[in-house]
Parts: sequence; C-alpha cells; structure tokens
Amino acid sequence: MKITLNIPEELAAHLDPEHLPYILELGLREFQADPDAGFEGFTDVLERLASLPTPEEILALRPSEALQARIEALLEKNRTEGLSPIEEREWDRYQYLEHLIRIAKAKAHQKLKAA
Repeated sequence: MKITLNIPEELAAHLDPEHLPYILELGLREFQADPDAGFEGFTDVLERLASLPTPEEILALRPSEALQARIEALLEKNRTEGLSPIEEREWDRYQYLEHLIRIAKAKAHQKLKAA
C-alpha cells in the first residue's frame, strides 16, 4: 500500500524512510495498547530495584501476574506462529530484565552468605 503524508520539515529531518514502517508499527502498537499491558511489569521490577531493597527482598522478587502472562503469551506465540520484529525486541528486553534480576539475586545471596 502506498500512503502519502505531509509532515513538518523539522519532523521529516529526523525520519529515515528505511525505518518508517518500524516507527509506524511502534506508534500503532502504542496507540492500540491496553494500558494495563505492555511493559508495566517491566517498569515495576525496575522501580523495585531502584528502591534499594534488602537482599531478602531481592531474593523474593517475582514477576507480576501481568508480566508473567505477557511472557507466557510471547513464548506460546513464538512456538506456534513466530514473533513479529517488535515482539522479538520486546522478548529481548524481557531477557535482559531477567539477566539483571539474576545478577541482583546472585549479589543478594552473596551478601546474605557473608553476613
């Protein structure tokens, strides 16, 4: 499909035509997103870590129900039909978050062991 858009010059200066489909997909996803879905669980975990929890609190960290449900949905979709490029990037973010949590838990375990 071909679409013609008139946009301000200052915005056009920041757009790479090669990335325009990706930008539109992200924008549509955000526009259509359920406010209770997406990266809410991701943000919750990072805010929890930013609050400087005790080692015991770090070891007790678990994903929220919403985050766990999203991860399971992505896993199932990957098994059945494959992920879109945006979902693959989302999956990569979740894997990175898991990596950060594992590091935090390993350090918390070391602190408790040393105490």
